[in-house]
Amino acid sequence: MPDVDERGELAPRDIVARAIDHEMKRLGADCMFLDISHKPDDFVRQHFPMIYAKLLDLGMDLTKEPIPIVPAAHYTCGGVVVDDYGRTDVDGLYAIGEVSYTGLHGANRMASNSLLECLVYGWSAAMDIDRRMPSVHSVDVLPAWDESRVENADERVVIQHNWHELRLLMWDYVGIVRTTKRLERALRRITMLQQEIDEYYANFRVSNNLLELRNLVQVAELIVRCAMMRKESRGLHFTLDYPQQLAESGPSILSPLTPHINR
Repeated sequence: MPDVDERGELAPRDIVARAIDHEMKRLGADCMFLDISHKPDDFVRQHFPMIYAKLLDLGMDLTKEPIPIVPAAHYTCGGVVVDDYGRTDVDGLYAIGEVSYTGLHGANRMASNSLLECLVYGWSAAMDIDRRMPSVHSVDVLPAWDESRVENADERVVIQHNWHELRLLMWDYVGIVRTTKRLERALRRITMLQQEIDEYYANFRVSNNLLELRNLVQVAELIVRCAMMRKESRGLHFTLDYPQQLAESGPSILSPLTPHINR
């Protein structure tokens, strides 16, 4: 770490996470190792009692041996655009928490702010819902789903396989450290996944897993295309091809219909 940042392991977590990710990709390793065995045993147990106990349950002693570590998905600074009450542009639909885009976090999230955001927006949404309840009207009954022209899937493993593949390609190519080449690879594969899902959707009975996979692929495409448009590194978005931050930020609220997004 001293070669990456003069603060070493005390550097901000996004810098530490990028350093770990870079070394894992460079070496083709499954993990890096955290070694705190140079500290006295009592110090470790006193300062990290829960982590120490959890690792013991897993058969690892934090005071005696290096611990395998891997950066993980932590927080998405973006999502469904909402107002100060958590309201979306769909009447009666609210979004709160990580699924929403409130604008509070900017391009990076400070520690613990997500919990405060949920508390504040949860309260605001509840107050707004209570105020609007007297004027809420009943929703029209939707017609029953017509399944006469579809059949059960012959190989449901396709959904599980595509779901797993989407996870892998988003982590490997669109994760902590990005490059233009990785994003292009991801977009090509996402396009193929979309075609496979559309074909599956048109011919077989719809399931919750299929709907979720379709939605995940659409979100993945938006993330990749927006990342390719941003010729800079800003906040959580870091690309080796454009490591510097531009003086002015580009738009951060886009949709599939935005003219800038070429499909």
